[in-house]
Amino acid sequence: MTQNRGPGAPIEHGFPHLATVRASITALFRCLSAEGIRAYAASVTPADAAFDAADDLHLGAQRVASAMVRALRLPDARIVVAFRPMEQAATVELAAGPEYFVEVSDRFRTHRRDLAAALSHEVAHVLLHRLGLSLPGTEENEILTDTAAVYLGAGWLLLDAYREDALTHQKFGYLTPEEFGYVLAKRAALFGEDPSTWFTSPQAYEAYVRGRAQAERDHRRPPLAAAGPLARRRYAKARRTGLAPADGPAYRFERGDSGPGPGLRVSFPCPVCGQRLRLPVRGRLRARCGLCRTVLDCET
Repeated sequence: MTQNRGPGAPIEHGFPHLATVRASITALFRCLSAEGIRAYAASVTPADAAFDAADDLHLGAQRVASAMVRALRLPDARIVVAFRPMEQAATVELAAGPEYFVEVSDRFRTHRRDLAAALSHEVAHVLLHRLGLSLPGTEENEILTDTAAVYLGAGWLLLDAYREDALTHQKFGYLTPEEFGYVLAKRAALFGEDPSTWFTSPQAYEAYVRGRAQAERDHRRPPLAAAGPLARRRYAKARRTGLAPADGPAYRFERGDSGPGPGLRVSFPCPVCGQRLRLPVRGRLRARCGLCRTVLDCET
């Protein structure tokens, strides 16, 4: 179900769902594997999502739905789009397939530019249903769906549908604009994309920049070698005591024989996929994440 924050509805900002977003990215890697994730290298293009007043309503909607199906690598799925009055932007009936029925709000009959955004979320629901991938709880599953749509190349449209100015007040999905930007920046770093040229909404671009800054901070946290001087000094102090600060750093220390070899070890999340790594505390080293295969420079 694509949530619609329409005119007058408050729009949440910041990163309140970041833990669930990170867990969703990890779940995608665990389900699809690193090789499977990299099969989604091609993002939906603005041309794929284009749907203007000159297009036949139903043929145009089916064309856009087919573009979402191709982007999310569901070639044997058929999406049937119907329009009806509804509060939400869209909803999908999940069944055995191969046909899936998506109902979208009647307002897309005339406000067509954002239809592809709503469909990207619903087709991501179909993908996750087929994969058997879910998180506990309804809201967590919707966050997983938004995250999957963005990370796998179709959901940047959900961010571009965000507009908040004197004339327009709109957001789709369950993530905040900044969280959409965070996931999109994670994807852009993995595939070497530059999505900044795709945005038609200035507010969406600004949210992407804020999300990108948060994503870049993931690569500058100890024990990663790119951590800044202040973070390194704090890490060194924690390392001497073997106790991480209580105010939420990502790393944790472990003592004893809980892993191969004796001595102090540090565990921390991979900045790419979120899988926790455990390394010996012995100085500069390179580590490969067993889940996403990323090679990381560390100073433990």
